[in-house]
Amino acid sequence: MTQPAEWVTGYLGLGSSIGERESHLQSALQRLTSKGVRVVAVSSIYESPHLGLAPGDSERYPPHLNCVVELETTLSPIGLLERVLEIERAGGRERAERWSPRTIDIDILLYGARVESSPRLTLPHPGIAERAFVALPLAELAPDTVLRNGQRLREIVLTDEVQRQAIWRVAGLVLSFGE
Repeated sequence: MTQPAEWVTGYLGLGSSIGERESHLQSALQRLTSKGVRVVAVSSIYESPHLGLAPGDSERYPPHLNCVVELETTLSPIGLLERVLEIERAGGRERAERWSPRTIDIDILLYGARVESSPRLTLPHPGIAERAFVALPLAELAPDTVLRNGQRLREIVLTDEVQRQAIWRVAGLVLSFGE
């Protein structure tokens, strides 16, 4: 008899910048719940300017809606990555160029206490401490999480780097999940 897989707590960052942004986030959240994945909580939704590679991208491209999802999963980190990529494809994600506008973007931020770096996946996600659109919603759900730099999320959201970024919580916008 095989042993049942153990559930691991993870956090995903969801973002959308084109089309019906709220609808894209809601659809991705609904697709996420499947065998081996259950959604536990969803942060507030935040809006922020486009973070691009070229000067002026924040004016040229539409703003993003972002949130963080807490989940429990029996999938491996790579299995969860494959599931996330499948959800992005189902949501019309096109990978034309790095950091381009997209219907849906999903990043694995944390997978338990797992620390790893491979060509396909880095855990924890390396951009957590520098990106307000990740740090703020993640701190809502897991404020006492300690990152590799030794800082707690509740401290990171108070740093100058996060505080100087344009971002605001969208009042009245809530994603639903569960049965």
